[in-house]
Amino acid sequence: MTLLNVTFFALTIAYPFIVYLTLGHLEPRILVLILLVVYGTRYLLIRRRSAHSSSPLAAWIFFGLASFAVIVFAMNSNATLLYYPVLINAILFVLFGYSLLHPPTVIEQIARMREPDLPASGVAYTRKVTIAWQVFFVVNGSVALATALHGNLPVWSLYNGFVAYLLMGALFAVEYLIRRRVRATS
Repeated sequence: MTLLNVTFFALTIAYPFIVYLTLGHLEPRILVLILLVVYGTRYLLIRRRSAHSSSPLAAWIFFGLASFAVIVFAMNSNATLLYYPVLINAILFVLFGYSLLHPPTVIEQIARMREPDLPASGVAYTRKVTIAWQVFFVVNGSVALATALHGNLPVWSLYNGFVAYLLMGALFAVEYLIRRRVRATS
């Protein structure tokens, strides 16, 4: 994993805490410019590395973040920064939904990295997992929206910087246990 990927991952995970710690000390437009430079650099490197194959996930996320950055930059409002988790959930919901309509699904693509000759039953299973993730994105995005609208920064930071990741981890764990059971019975 490159330093840029580690930085990208760390910024994504730490975003709620960065917002919490910098509000009142750093203008929102400065924060989004820093994020945009990191995400933009990562996106351009991904595009250059895979010039022959496009990465819709990277493009969707980058253009969503760029739009978000333009809005935050124009408004320079602390409150606007709180909508980032809502945006990410919305982007992922649309991307996963698009992959359901135009297979292979996102989850199938991930599964094929490990198991290139995925059987038809595996494809059907990955479709169900993709739907489960879509439900997660709707619920998680709705709670993220509620915390942003409520405007209580400590609650927003706790949910979006901790609870949401625990819930994602729980979904991963439950899916892993179900997958093991499905494989054992087939």
